[in-house]
Amino acid sequence: MMLFPTEQYVMFVEDDAQLRAATVQTLELAGLSVRPFASATAALPELDMDFPGAIVSDIRMPGIDGLQLLERVRAIDRDIPVILITGHADVAMAVGALRDGAFDFLTKPFATDHLVAATHKALEKRLLVLDNRRLRAAAAAEEASPLIGDSAMMVQLRDTIRQLARADIDVLVEGETGTGKELVALLLHRLGARRARPFIAVNCGALPDALAEIELFGHGADSVPHTRLARVGQIEASSGGTLLLDEIDSMPPAAQAGLLRVLEEREVHPIGDTRPRSVDLRVIATSKADLGRAAAEGRFRADLYYRLNVVRVRVPPLRERREDVAALFASFVEQAKQQTGGDDFALTDGMRRHLRDHDWPGNVRELRNFAFSAVLGLAEPPAPRAVAGQPSLPARLAEFEAGVIEAALSATLGNVAAALPLLGIPRKTFYDKVARLGIRIEDFRGRQGDRPGN
Repeated sequence: MMLFPTEQYVMFVEDDAQLRAATVQTLELAGLSVRPFASATAALPELDMDFPGAIVSDIRMPGIDGLQLLERVRAIDRDIPVILITGHADVAMAVGALRDGAFDFLTKPFATDHLVAATHKALEKRLLVLDNRRLRAAAAAEEASPLIGDSAMMVQLRDTIRQLARADIDVLVEGETGTGKELVALLLHRLGARRARPFIAVNCGALPDALAEIELFGHGADSVPHTRLARVGQIEASSGGTLLLDEIDSMPPAAQAGLLRVLEEREVHPIGDTRPRSVDLRVIATSKADLGRAAAEGRFRADLYYRLNVVRVRVPPLRERREDVAALFASFVEQAKQQTGGDDFALTDGMRRHLRDHDWPGNVRELRNFAFSAVLGLAEPPAPRAVAGQPSLPARLAEFEAGVIEAALSATLGNVAAALPLLGIPRKTFYDKVARLGIRIEDFRGRQGDRPGN
């Protein structure tokens, strides 16, 4: 599922060829992609529920007019924005069209910047509608596997988990913080023959050096100060089931030696006890670091690494499978709505940009936190700003447009009639641009102060 749709465009419907060409040029100069149509009949076959853009249409056209086009568009998808262009005599008609679902209407002659602004708003609305639909669809489609994503990496990971679950062998799971390594371990247990037996998770990074061996291996009666009772360690407690050694790259060195014996002999020797005890377990170890490199650099026991590395599984970071962001976000939003009771969540443009552009260094865990904050109304990212020293695309287009107009005026000493053929635009379009760009025609006139052509 793609959260970010294909390139948006404006469908412009106008039977007047000259006006159609001029308006297309105006929209393209504003950075918009436009597909012109001479009639509603030609435009309608291009529309469906996945149409990514907005429609700008004249009302008075032969055959299917703008109001009839609006009616047919709403029959296809009520959320496709339609902007109607009207004459003064059609204002009452256009107001009625607004009640019937038109996005906006412009009265001829309209200012160029008004058309561009209305079109941008329509495109933004359409984008948000499509994104929210995709989020709802992704949440509804999420069923069996909590490892969400349709990327090739995730499809392969799920296949690998199913195969390894049946094999009942030790597995080393590597991946960055927040990628879901613990979830992979849990699925290996749940999909395997040991699913009805204990699943014991030990956070090796939280084991104090002095107590790590007691926690893992247990101890006999009267063998540890201040306690007379024997204690069963986590390894023995997991016998018959699965032992998850989470963040094993952080395991204290002293405990690593005892763990190697457990893996090789499949028996555990509690501290102070007279004899070892057999254990039947499957070991799954997770590491946020490259354990092979850690072993090569002396930061982890090499013999333990080789014993753990029967099969290695890598969980990819979110930045390597960005196409899965939408489905994950949708699932987390549904979780958050259920837990918080929030039912009116809607994706905003700022959230959409954040989902698309953020690198997610905290991976799936960070995305989940963002989803919960979004549902609670606490996660609207700031609007993006242009890079320092880099004007935005509309600003650069305006600067270029102003330069061309000023060059034409300079060459004709401010004579508008002479400048129009050089620019190749209608007189009204020229004056709209001059007003929008703040160009003073009188600054280019000859010394005699003759009034330019108008």
